[in-house]
Amino acid sequence: MRYPRARWRGERCAAVLAAAVILSACSHASTPDAADAGTPSRFTSLFSGAAGASVPAAAGSGSAFNGADCPNVDIRDGAGVLTINSKPAEAPAGVRYQLNFTDVARQCTVVGPSLVMKVGVQGRIIVGAAGGPGPVSIPLRYAVVREGADVRTLATKFKRIEVEVPPGQSNLAFSDVEESLSFPIPSRADLPGYMVYVGFDELGDAPEKKPAPKKPAPKRKDAVRGIGAPG
Repeated sequence: MRYPRARWRGERCAAVLAAAVILSACSHASTPDAADAGTPSRFTSLFSGAAGASVPAAAGSGSAFNGADCPNVDIRDGAGVLTINSKPAEAPAGVRYQLNFTDVARQCTVVGPSLVMKVGVQGRIIVGAAGGPGPVSIPLRYAVVREGADVRTLATKFKRIEVEVPPGQSNLAFSDVEESLSFPIPSRADLPGYMVYVGFDELGDAPEKKPAPKKPAPKRKDAVRGIGAPG
């Protein structure tokens, strides 16, 4: 799935320094959830640490990479909610599950000439009128995009995670961490245009439909027998 030229919101938080020349930083953007009030987010401990600092970037990049410059994460416009209906769907009675995101986080690590991002998402499954206990398949798409006049997708990853809804539960949380979004370290001038987009992608692993093969043009009789040839 291609990502459109849309401006996405992002929030910054404190950067994280891992060790020596390995730099990491975290970003946190939460949606309040009454069910989780007072409960620390999974990402609070997963993507947290000391204040960030800068380290030398790869040769030829022209400047150091600073933890605060780790690309922001945002939910792709139009892909933040997924509704799973019964078949045939009869809304609203036909809604089995509705999924949405509640939290995102990211961490950057410099590995040679590359920037490797670990991106985490947290969300919630709401059981609808037609839903109940059982497995829920969640299609997730991660993409690193360089915005601007020439929009480019630099790294992308699709995955499906399986979550089991237990009996008697009307909603539950889900989470996933993608650890290997890697791309060349951008220049200081290009860094502000880098974003990571996350969203539900129902068509992410669907087989691509190939166009039907063209039928060969029928042969003309005079081409077969030869023009002027005796009958």
